[in-house]
Amino acid sequence: MPRSPRRVFIVDDHPVVRRGFRQLVDEPDDLTVAGEAETPAEALDRIGEAGPDLVLMDVTLNGGARGLDLIRRLRDTYPNLPVLTVSMYDETLYATRALAAGARGYVMKRVPDEVLLDAMRQVLAGRTYVSDAIRERLADEAPKADSLRTEVPGEDGGPGEDGETARPLDRLTDRELEIFLLVSRGFAPRHIAERLHVSVKTVESHRRNLRRKLELENSAELTRYAVAWRVEHGGEEP
Repeated sequence: MPRSPRRVFIVDDHPVVRRGFRQLVDEPDDLTVAGEAETPAEALDRIGEAGPDLVLMDVTLNGGARGLDLIRRLRDTYPNLPVLTVSMYDETLYATRALAAGARGYVMKRVPDEVLLDAMRQVLAGRTYVSDAIRERLADEAPKADSLRTEVPGEDGGPGEDGETARPLDRLTDRELEIFLLVSRGFAPRHIAERLHVSVKTVESHRRNLRRKLELENSAELTRYAVAWRVEHGGEEP
């Protein structure tokens, strides 16, 4: 008797991307779409009823790091439900954060369809899927784990204040990274506050922390740095 196809729930804030994922998942006989959601709130409302075997989700929902929060919520609510994250952003920015939050894999959106299908099947089989580059990075960083445990943890799951990292953005907490990405897209503090449902004062406080951690003198330098980073590393459109 043939085995029932494994059920995949899709979370992405772009309708065109969701449509593409649906077509990809529904094509092979061993996979099928269990449902979809545009926002973390919709995902949390629908996943329980949909009963998927896997969640395929964008890690940068609504232009920020909200996907990381969703991964943690899913891990706490459905500990046996694997999550495979995808993103347009360079994997060195988000892969380790997503895995630390509880994801079982990370794939760049630009990979060929067969690679994404292979990633889903590997995660469904109980394995972790990351690129060779990220696997090597994790192996290189493993010897540093003992020293990292002595650091004071940063807010929102980010690294500690005094943590030494190879890349400037690794010093940022998840919330600071979220605001940095919105700055890179040209959002003013008021618009960032509205988007994240926080006060402008809170956004300005995070922006000050960004300037300090990235060693930038003022807001104009922060904006130039963020936009230049976005041009170099790419990312989703507003």
